Amino acid sequence: MISYVPKHAFLHDVVTLSVDVGGSGVKAALLDADGNMISERVRFETPYPCTPEVLLGEIGKIAQALPGFGRITVGFPGLVRGGRVYNIPSFSKSTLEGEVDPNLVKAWKEFDLESALNKQFSAPVRVANDADVQGCAVIKGKGLEFVMTLGTGCGTAMFFDGHLLPHLELGHAPFRKGNTFEEQIGNAARREAGKERWVTRVAKAIDAFDRFLFFDHIYIGGGNARLLEGYDFGPKVTIVENTAGILGGIAIWERD
Repeated sequence: MISYVPKHAFLHDVVTLSVDVGGSGVKAALLDADGNMISERVRFETPYPCTPEVLLGEIGKIAQALPGFGRITVGFPGLVRGGRVYNIPSFSKSTLEGEVDPNLVKAWKEFDLESALNKQFSAPVRVANDADVQGCAVIKGKGLEFVMTLGTGCGTAMFFDGHLLPHLELGHAPFRKGNTFEEQIGNAARREAGKERWVTRVAKAIDAFDRFLFFDHIYIGGGNARLLEGYDFGPKVTIVENTAGILGGIAIWERD
């Protein structure tokens, strides 16, 4: 039996189960009301093919491993609005880097993940794009702040004066040589190009985003952000820890 904090518990007592869903792994931890990690971080390999039912099962396993929460935050690698999935590049494929499967596209199209989780756990749930969740943990709340996550693909989020703006899949915008940002700086491109060429592409991507967003600051996170440490991208760029994808599980309740 999974134990839950009653829904009427005061917010300063609520423990949040924060889940960061990625193309290669699903990570999670329990957070206190101040955003401190109060459990070990657990990680499961992302199963493929990953239908909505399969993902719900994986989150169920995580909840069994991390009981005692009063609400759930899920960072999801795709376009999510109002807790409903509208586009999910990773889980539209039978394997991590395979071809798009029309049946999986259909299964995920407009799937109400937030309501499904709420029903499964009888707890308040917030589902949002993973870059949106990560950004909530790292921004300063001043001006236009842009978040870019580098992992399986290229995630993005935008904030203005601390407010989360409507999610746009800017990683799918045209970038260079007829490719999108995701195709040029995602994980498959990193392996093919090699680290140095990939880092150069990331620098060009930062500049390209700045030319049409005019951001005040950019935060770069995700599993591959660690490969950028030691490089100087200028004063408007901050590399953040990958744990932000979990720690944002508290902040998104306040910012969104």
